[in-house]
Amino acid sequence: MKRVIFMALAVLTMIGCDNTPKQGNFSGAKNEVKLLTLDPGHFHAALVQMYMYDQVDPRVHVYAPEGDDVKMHLDKIELYNTRSERPTSWDEQLYVGDDFLEKMLLERKGNVVVLAGNNGKKTGYVKAAVDAGINVLSDKPMAIDGKSFEQLEQTLDAAAESGIMVYDIMTERSEINNELQRVLVAMPELFGEMEKGTPENPAITKESVHHFFKYVSGEPLRRPEWYFDVRQQGEGIVDVTTHLVDLVQCTVMPEQEIDYNQDINFTSARRWATKIPRDKYRLVTGHETYPSFLDKYVVDDTLHVYSNGEMNYQLAGVNCRVSVVWNFMAEVGTEGTGDTHYSVVKGTKANIEIRQGAEQGYKPMLYVVSKTDDAEAFEATLRSSLKSIHKQYPDLDIRRINNNEWQVVIPASIVKTHEMRFSSVMKVYLGYLAAGEIPAWERSHMKAKYYTTTKAYELAK
Repeated sequence: MKRVIFMALAVLTMIGCDNTPKQGNFSGAKNEVKLLTLDPGHFHAALVQMYMYDQVDPRVHVYAPEGDDVKMHLDKIELYNTRSERPTSWDEQLYVGDDFLEKMLLERKGNVVVLAGNNGKKTGYVKAAVDAGINVLSDKPMAIDGKSFEQLEQTLDAAAESGIMVYDIMTERSEINNELQRVLVAMPELFGEMEKGTPENPAITKESVHHFFKYVSGEPLRRPEWYFDVRQQGEGIVDVTTHLVDLVQCTVMPEQEIDYNQDINFTSARRWATKIPRDKYRLVTGHETYPSFLDKYVVDDTLHVYSNGEMNYQLAGVNCRVSVVWNFMAEVGTEGTGDTHYSVVKGTKANIEIRQGAEQGYKPMLYVVSKTDDAEAFEATLRSSLKSIHKQYPDLDIRRINNNEWQVVIPASIVKTHEMRFSSVMKVYLGYLAAGEIPAWERSHMKAKYYTTTKAYELAK
C-alpha cells in the first residue's frame, strides 16, 4: 500500500493543482456528477448505485486491482441493471491493474470517488483523492486507529479549505426507528430533558448485533478474506460502532458543532474475539483454508476475529454506552432477521427505546416508556406529539403495552430497507454538492466520530 500511495503522490506532482474544483462547482444539473469507484471490496460500493439519480452520469469508471472483489462488485451492478422492477442503466467502465490508483488520478474521468472496501487503505485513498481535487463519498470507517485518524483529520481540514467535499455514508440516520427516536427526544413536552446518567447506568445505550454470514439483495453474502484481518478491516470497536457513535452525536448535539477535545471524555473500553472454525470460514468466503496473513489470529485451528467491542464515554456531559457484537450467523430459525439493534435514550419524563428481539419478531420497533404518574395524560401528550409530525411521518399510531408503555406503530409505507437507505445518503450528499459545501457541523461530527472510535480502540487494547 505504501508503494501505491507513493506512486499516487508522484502522479499528483505531475498533475499540479490547476484542476482542483472550487466551492460551488456543482449546480444540481443533469449528469454533472461523474462517479469513480475505487478498489470496491465491500458490497456497499454497489448499493450506492442501487438506483439512478438525475444529477449522476450513468457512466461510472471503476479502478481496481485484479481479483474477486471487483468481479463481485460488477456482478451486483449487473443485477441492478437487469432486475425486473426499476432496473438501472449503469455503464461500468473498468480498469484493472496494480497501478489502479495512480491511473484514476492521472485520467481524472470523474469528480466524485466512491470508497467502500479495505479499511486499512481507505484513509490513504481519501487523502489521495482530496490532494487530487476529487470529492469523496466513503463508506465507514474512514479511520481505524489513532494514526489514521490524525491523517483523516488533516485531510478533512485540507478538503474544507479547498472546497472539496468529503462525506461518509451514515445509512442508520435514515432508518425510521432511529429517525423517530431523535424526533421524539427533541420534544420536551413528551421526553422532558435528557438525563446525564452514570458510567454504570448511562443515559444513552446503543447495542448492535451483526452476522458474518447473511443475505443481501436476496443473495448469500460472500466476504473477501481480508475482511477477517483486523489490520485491514479494523476491529469491531472502530467499524460498526461508527454508526452508533454517529447516532449518539445526532441525538445529544443535533446539527451542532462538536469539539472532541472539550466535549468527549472516556471512562472505559473493551474488546473480545468471535471464533470462526474452518467450516464456517469456507461457507462465507468460499476458501478451504485460512490465508497466511490470518495465521497470527488462528488458535487451535480456529480463527479469532476481534470484531466485538464496548465503549463508555461522556458526550457533552451525557453518559453513553456503545457496543457491537458479531456472531457468525443468526440463530437457527431466525436466519432472515439480519442485523439487530437496541437503543434507549433516557429523559426526565420518558425513555424512548428501540427493541429488536424475539418479542418483536427480530424487527425493530419503537417504544415510549412513561415516567409520569398519569398514564392517560401521558398518552394524550404522545398522541398530540405524533400528530404534530404527521406531515413528515404520516399515519403513525400507538399501541398500549401496559400502564406506562406504548409502541409507536409505524406504517410500512415510510420504512426504508438497508439497501434503500443508501439512496437517502446519496441524495443528501448530492444536495451538499449542489449547495457547494459540507455543513460545518457535519465536518465536526465526522472528526468527533472517528476520534471516539479510534480512542476507544486504543483504550480497549
